[in-house]
Amino acid sequence: MTTTGEDHATVRGGPWWWGRWRGAALDVGLAVASAVECAFEGIRFAQDAGIPLVAGIVFGVVAGSALLVRRKWPIAVVLVSIAITPAQMGYLMGIVGLYTLAASELPRRIIASLAGMSLVGMLIVMFVRVRQDMAHGNLDLGDWFVPFASITTAIGMTAPPLLLGLYVGARRRLMESLRERADSLERELQLLAERAEERAEWARGEERTRIAREMHDVVAHRVSLMVVHAAALQAVARKDPEKAVRNAALVGDMGRQALTELREMLGVLRSGDGSGGARQAVPLAAVGVAAAVAASGDADEGEGPCLSELEELVGQSAAAGMVVALSVEGDVRSYAAEIEQTAYRVVQEALTNVHKHAAGAKTYVRVAHRVSEIAMQVENEPPPEIASASAARLPSGGNGLVGMRERVTGLGGVFVSGPTDAGGFRVSAVIPAV
Repeated sequence: MTTTGEDHATVRGGPWWWGRWRGAALDVGLAVASAVECAFEGIRFAQDAGIPLVAGIVFGVVAGSALLVRRKWPIAVVLVSIAITPAQMGYLMGIVGLYTLAASELPRRIIASLAGMSLVGMLIVMFVRVRQDMAHGNLDLGDWFVPFASITTAIGMTAPPLLLGLYVGARRRLMESLRERADSLERELQLLAERAEERAEWARGEERTRIAREMHDVVAHRVSLMVVHAAALQAVARKDPEKAVRNAALVGDMGRQALTELREMLGVLRSGDGSGGARQAVPLAAVGVAAAVAASGDADEGEGPCLSELEELVGQSAAAGMVVALSVEGDVRSYAAEIEQTAYRVVQEALTNVHKHAAGAKTYVRVAHRVSEIAMQVENEPPPEIASASAARLPSGGNGLVGMRERVTGLGGVFVSGPTDAGGFRVSAVIPAV
């Protein structure tokens, strides 16, 4: 914010009603000059009125000193100047008073009324004075000179200070308006900057969430199957060597696939100039894009997993020892790539959760192709033994269900998950087909 308001007023404040010491000094100087002028003019007034000379001087000094309060009471100053006009004194006070009155924030009708009174007063006084001078023989001109001199003098003493004051007042108000607009614009810009920072922070948070979801979908399923196969390998290594060899081969294949997907996801973080120089910073959004590409399962061709690969996905879980059944209802058809990827990830994550939390439980995977939507449901029965759920000791981050819900609701679908009455768990999702 600017510091043109209260800070400056505090630092440069003047006494009483003056905002600055410079303004106070100017008004004191004008008041002294006006008092001196009125004092000299009071001598002539005392002689013409037949009063003591001292009384005329004191009257002039007191009247001329009224200019000291011109900023606080400009109307009073103009009224005093009009009142002493018949005494032929207070010309400086009249000029400065009219200027101050016109430059003030008073209503225009008051300014016009007082300016008209001053003009009429000056016109009458000058008419009488010029006529007296001509009668005394001081001036030997025609009769036309009296009204001419009276009118020109009255206008010359009234119009210039009035117009100048109106100009200065309008300019001052314009500058104050521009200053207020500048302050308002600065406040608005500050608010916009704060809101932009909030939006940027929100966008960064959303991008981090998306990256975490993509990495979870890419790695969690394969690593979970690796852990399950490794546990089975440990159990049958001595009893069934052939099965142990098959499980070891499956673990190796899944490990290689997981490493490939991780390289594709995180490879975007490595960028250089080709000569081993300093690496450039990679935007967070680029990592999210790479994660999404890696999550698609086929980064080279740009095609993600589709519903036709569900049988292979279910077969991998069955190979890991899960008793799982897949049923498909309705006319099988193709959907948009994003819809098929989301449906595939929902089933994949649900099967991963069964491996983690209900090892050995019988699982049912149902997919229904409807007219305007596709529905999927993964439901598992209670595990045969309570301890079997932690037999493989699979860690859980608690982000799987959250990621599935975000994916489905992002496409305008409905996601529901929770325990069943039989003690198992059910994951259901419905995604619009359009």
